[in-house]
Amino acid sequence: MRIALGVEYDGREVAGWQTQPHGNTVQDMLERALAKIAGRPIATVAAGRTDAGVHALMQVVHFDCDVERPQTAWVRGVNSHLPPAVAVLWARPVDERFHARFSAFSRRYSYFLLNHPVRPAMGAGRVGWFHQPLDIDAMREAAGHLLGEHDFSSFRAAECQARSPLKNLQRLDIDAYDGVFRFDLEADAFLHHMVRNIVGALVYVGKGRLSAAAMADLLAQCDRTCAPPTFMPDGLYLTGVGYPAEFDLMTRADPGRLTLWR
Repeated sequence: MRIALGVEYDGREVAGWQTQPHGNTVQDMLERALAKIAGRPIATVAAGRTDAGVHALMQVVHFDCDVERPQTAWVRGVNSHLPPAVAVLWARPVDERFHARFSAFSRRYSYFLLNHPVRPAMGAGRVGWFHQPLDIDAMREAAGHLLGEHDFSSFRAAECQARSPLKNLQRLDIDAYDGVFRFDLEADAFLHHMVRNIVGALVYVGKGRLSAAAMADLLAQCDRTCAPPTFMPDGLYLTGVGYPAEFDLMTRADPGRLTLWR
């Protein structure tokens, strides 16, 4: 039997998704908790890996298990064995054709950036921060150059293991309210550090270090060394994963949860 899970976690308390020898990752914690309920080892697959410090409001995971348990056991039972920073939101059986990673046709991220002269205390680790004023109109113009299918090598980490740098960025919206900038991105898939590198470049545009038109030039160079530094992970949230309707999964985070850091 194949089970799909929706998982939420606070990136401040874990060393990313992918299993590590020290065991302090979401995958390690979740597999230990699932094994307690299943009574045997469980291997999980996620829609995408997140780095240390990156949060998830809707990570999607699947696992195979040959023992039957009520859905409540895979949620409340598993949560009773997880630390406060990680929680299963829902569980449901799925067709064995479903694959958390390979069945997905899109991933959605949101980045929250506090634009204020003084660093945050209450939002530390849960929101990015930049102290100089930012020009939202210039950033929106620059963002437009990134939409569509491109080689995103200029925004790709050196250690990225993706087979191809070609990605289709379908959405890059920027809004601001009460001193907080919100970047909403959706693509078929993302390269390692791609969102943080894009946000870093947009901040350079917003503060006047780069022109909006320069974003197109950065993209065309396909050279990471030509682009601005990677931005901090603190304000980055995985907010949803797109799957074909046939799987009937609710995999978009509740909009109200996107302001939890506040």
